[in-house]
This record gives sequence, structure tokens and C-alpha cells, in this order.
Amino acid sequence: MPQSIYDPGYAAFGGGTTGTLLHPLVLAALLLIGVLVFALPRKYILFPLFLGILLVPYGQNFYVAGNHLFVYRILLLLGWIRVLISVLVSSEELLPGGFGTLDTLFTVWAFARAIATVLLFMQAGAIAGEVAFLWDAIGGYFLFRCLIRNEEDILRLLKAFAIVAVVAATGMVYEQVTRQNLFAFLGGVRPAPEIRNGRIRSQGMFAHALLAGSFGATMFPLFIALWVRGKSWFLGTLGLVAAGVMTFAASTSTPIMTFMGGVLVLFLWPIRKNMRVLRWGIVAVLVGLEIVMKAPVWFVLGHIDLSNGSTGNDRAVLIDNFIRHFGDWWLIGTHDNVNWGYDMWDQCNQFVLEGESGGLIGFACFVAIFTVCFRKIGLARKAVEGDPKKEWLMWIFGAAFFAQFMAYFGIDYFDTMKFVWYALLVMITVVTMTPTVATAPVPEPAVPPMRLQGMRQPAMARSGGPTTVYSLKGSR
Repeated sequence: MPQSIYDPGYAAFGGGTTGTLLHPLVLAALLLIGVLVFALPRKYILFPLFLGILLVPYGQNFYVAGNHLFVYRILLLLGWIRVLISVLVSSEELLPGGFGTLDTLFTVWAFARAIATVLLFMQAGAIAGEVAFLWDAIGGYFLFRCLIRNEEDILRLLKAFAIVAVVAATGMVYEQVTRQNLFAFLGGVRPAPEIRNGRIRSQGMFAHALLAGSFGATMFPLFIALWVRGKSWFLGTLGLVAAGVMTFAASTSTPIMTFMGGVLVLFLWPIRKNMRVLRWGIVAVLVGLEIVMKAPVWFVLGHIDLSNGSTGNDRAVLIDNFIRHFGDWWLIGTHDNVNWGYDMWDQCNQFVLEGESGGLIGFACFVAIFTVCFRKIGLARKAVEGDPKKEWLMWIFGAAFFAQFMAYFGIDYFDTMKFVWYALLVMITVVTMTPTVATAPVPEPAVPPMRLQGMRQPAMARSGGPTTVYSLKGSR
């Protein structure tokens, strides 16, 4: 019996159905997006690409000679063909700002994880699966790096995300009312939502309710950027409402916790200059909890239930086993995690998954990505102090990135949500690239530079302030 397309582990290794699953409407949309990718100016092609990547259910694919060609991979390929054509006919820089630290970390992370998995399984299927993984990771991330070049590109992409949120929220509300998935007729998603403790866990076109809710929760802060930008305030408002609906219609604790984390950071705006004190205060609280608690501090997760059906304790046990079995996974990951305890096959924590899939190198690179991004956002915000709009934009991205950090403690991205993650990294790279604040022009010197002789006497400069004047030799 073939493994289900709903199995996260199966999907993560490039699996799929045992035959082509492609609805005629999806095929028509694919053809239309292909035309738009080659007909529109470069700055607009990311809009239809992301609509196709996120609105088409994850399981839609062509099955060719034993290989699955998912719709989103076809879209990535079309995007790359268009980018390469643009490079050949113009002298535009391929990667705005050049190949940076975050690009290096991402590349090392992706290849470390792929190589570790191949070495761990030593099977032809693992090679095929990791080629597919690199197609998604390297192909997706660097395609977005080529296409997202400035703040206008970012706002354009956020508009696409807002449209996705409105469509998804509509479908998720429909699930709450009818207990039927509006997107099931396309294939690739469950026909009926999961119900836990009497609560319907809507998922829309996403592969799981956790993923749908996490999309809404992480996008909520970013839609504020649209809302405060005059011409986009209406779509931004719709996006904010839709993101909130998605978060709570998923009926799971992780998205709600993620949502609360992002909103909390937004409300910390008044004390943005004192974040160092807050960070050390959090460290002190965690150390205090570790001292007074009978169990390790990560078992705090076991006490969080925001949806009347949370499995926070399972996630705490997963982290505990991950730490205790360091020797099993540090070199090239492990597939023995299924023997660590009940339900330990479920890698519902992105940090745990990175260690179990990529070993210590992959795990360290993944953690370093967060460190670098938070640092870039912090430095960029300080660089634009005095410009409230730019400073607020940096803070919004900081809130969204913190929300993403929170989400990863309760879910691993195994469907097209991974492309939202890649896009967020690229947007942070671009928005923090050259932050500047308008300053008053520096006055021209009173006389041109010339050779000076060391005798001094007090005087007043043309600017009106005290200075030092030198006697001049050889001036003409």
C-alpha cells in the first residue's frame, strides 16, 4: 500500500501519489501562470508565481517514469528560465547586494542536510529525494533572491500573500460551517477537516491545519506594513483580518502562540531601545525556571494548551529526547528517532528535524540563520533611527521573524510553507541591505585642502562653531 501524501515524512523526501494527480483547473492555472511569467516585466512575475505555489494544493503533480513533478517545482523552473533570459539580455546584477553571509549559511545548511541524508540512508531513493529537496531549497531561495530586489518588490509580494490569506481564510471558514474542505475537489488535501475534542481544525489548501494557522500567524505582522502604506491599506486590512481568521480557525495551539508572539513584539515598540535588558531578563527567567522546576525548562511547553487539544507535552518530550540522544544524530542525523519513545517519529519541531536530518552542521547553520537575521534587523533599525517609517518597517520584520521562530517549536514545514520561509529570509536580506537616514548636507570647506603648517590660534568657523585654524603656506 503506498504511503499517504499526508504523511509529513513522506512529503519531505520528495514523495507523492503513485500516479498523476492534476485537476484540469490546476493545469489551466499552470498554463496561465507560465504565460504571465514570460509576458510580464521581471518585477511583476513573483506575484503570479507565489499565487500558484500557495493556492494550488500541495499534492498536485505529474507522475513521470517513477518521479513526481509537483506543480510548485514546475513554477520554480519557469521562474528560473525567465531569470536566465533576463540576465542574458541585460546587465542587471543577478543577486542584489552580492552573495552575503545569509546566502552562505543557507547554502551550507541545504547541502549539509542533503549530503547527511544521502549518507544516512545510502539508497538511490535518498539521492532522488535530496535532489528534489535542493530543487526546492536552493532553487526557491535563490530565485527569490534574484526577483526580490527592493522594498517595492517586497510590498508587491506581501500583496500576493494577502490574497492567499483571504482565499485560505474563506475556505477555512467554510470548513468550520460545513465540515468539508472547499479545496478537496481539486485533490491533494483531506476532503474533511480533522476534529479534535469537538473543535474543527481547518486547513484550507495547506497540507495540515498547523501549517495553515502558522501562515496566518506569521503573516499578520507583515500585513501591517501594507496597512500603513497608503495605497495598500485596503488589501492590508483584508490581509490582517484573514490572517487572524486563519490563526484561530486552525484550532491549534502553535499558530495561536505564534500569533501572540508576533503581536507581543509589536507592542514592545515603545521600549525598542532597551531590548538588551529584556533579553537578559528572559534568560534570567529561564534560568530561574530551570532551578525551581522538577523537569527541564522546556517542559513548560507541556503546560501550554490554547486550543483545548494541544500536545505540548509530546513536543517537550521530543525536545528532551533530542537532547538526550545527541550522540545518535550529531554526525549525519538519524532515523532511529522512531525508537526513542511513543510518537517520536513525528518531527513536529523544525529545530529537531534539522538536527535529525542534517546532523550538527545542518542544525548549527539553521540556528545561525536566526542569529544573523535578528542581528541584521537590529542593526538596520538602529541605522535608520530618526526615520520613523523605516524604523517601524524594521520592527515589523522583527516581529514577523520572531513569530516564525515561535512557530518552529510546534511544526516543521513540509508543504509549500517552506517557500514562505525562504521568501521571508530574502525579504529580510533586502530590507536590511542599505538602511539609511536622510541627513543634512555637510558644508563645503572654507578653502580647498592644502599643505598646513602647525601654528594654531582659536577662531570661529564659517558654520559658527569653535574650531582650530592653521596658518597656510603656499596658498594661491
